[in-house]
Amino acid sequence: MSESKKQTELFIKSKTLVPGGVHSPVRSFKGLHTTPRFFERAEGAYIYDVDKTEYIDFCMSFGPLILGHRNPKVEEALRSGLTRGWSFGACEPYSLDLVEFLISKLPHVEQMRFVNSGTEAVMTALRLARGVTERNKIIKFNGCYHGHVDSMLIKAGSGLAGTAEASSAGVPEGVAQDTLILELGDVEGVKKCFVDHKDQIAAIIIEPLPANNGLLIQPKEFLSFLREICDQTCALLIFDEVISGFRVAFGGMAEITGIKPDIVTYGKIIGGGLPVGAIGASKFIMEHLAPIGKVYQAGTLSANPLAMVGGLTTLKEMTPEAYVRLESQTKKIVALLSSWMQHFNNGEFAAFKVLHFASLFWIVPKDEVQKLADIPTNITEGFNKLFEELLNRGVYLAPNAYEVGFVSLAHNDEVIRDLEHRLEHRIQ
Repeated sequence: MSESKKQTELFIKSKTLVPGGVHSPVRSFKGLHTTPRFFERAEGAYIYDVDKTEYIDFCMSFGPLILGHRNPKVEEALRSGLTRGWSFGACEPYSLDLVEFLISKLPHVEQMRFVNSGTEAVMTALRLARGVTERNKIIKFNGCYHGHVDSMLIKAGSGLAGTAEASSAGVPEGVAQDTLILELGDVEGVKKCFVDHKDQIAAIIIEPLPANNGLLIQPKEFLSFLREICDQTCALLIFDEVISGFRVAFGGMAEITGIKPDIVTYGKIIGGGLPVGAIGASKFIMEHLAPIGKVYQAGTLSANPLAMVGGLTTLKEMTPEAYVRLESQTKKIVALLSSWMQHFNNGEFAAFKVLHFASLFWIVPKDEVQKLADIPTNITEGFNKLFEELLNRGVYLAPNAYEVGFVSLAHNDEVIRDLEHRLEHRIQ
């Protein structure tokens, strides 16, 4: 199922109008022997390109669509919202409905503020942590992605533990110096940072389930240690649950581990597929934000009424039974993909395993991966061949070896039977 003339022409046009032809780098199909697919519609577990070709979608807009594309209840709520207006730039009741619903179910959150993306939520959470503690330095971990905030686009330096340097052009050296970067699981490194930078560390930020550089499942003991050392040093613990929040459980990894973060960031599912982000914490911490506190944050489209009703309608569907069903379907899909890779073309993809957690899965040539250094350096070459083979069979994954796959409630048994058929027979 190679790209059509229409797809090629669209990408050529896009590259004349948009840097690299895309609005987010992962969409570029970099390193692949085919051009990006241009999609024009979607429904349920399926997505359709401009040539009307149908794909089973395991990207799901990189996670927000936990109910699938165009869920009827969400669509009805959005249509109703459109009749009332889609942006006010003023106070409205819809965000209150969503916040009230959320804090009734999230014991670690007393107040929330909505923003427009996960990146914006992290940016605000970091500023808030610094404002509350009156400290400047932040500890983050290699392998965790927290959006394209300057201070989070940092990689480990070549010198002492905890040192850092920018991983992107345009990030000032001074910004990098306030970010202390360590490897996931490095207990001694965290302790040393608190000794070397006594009373200077405002917060530790971590994806409690790192899922932006592969699926790097962390032992609960490491997360518990982070909670303990923050308590001992009066630093704050920030859980970035933009991906894991409402996906692995309603309360995310905070619920699964029983570990209470001081600040949590959300995005993706919380808006039902519309642009959104959120910061949650205790009332004491949240009231450091303007207009009553000294930490400034604002946004014209924050708490967009459509995102609020889309998010509330989505989250009301996520009952305990829904999470059980979602994980059950994920296990079936993981088993099917694993078996196919073992037997396809005399074991061409047999080195790959499918790691999964709840409704997330990741295809990687290794049985266990907990930190960035565990990921095989040749993962991209093998994954690209696998991606193109699956694409030709009408199965769409995120087009990058380090991205995870997402299963939705729309991936029902009928879709799984269709997946099995596509794996057995190449789509022409």
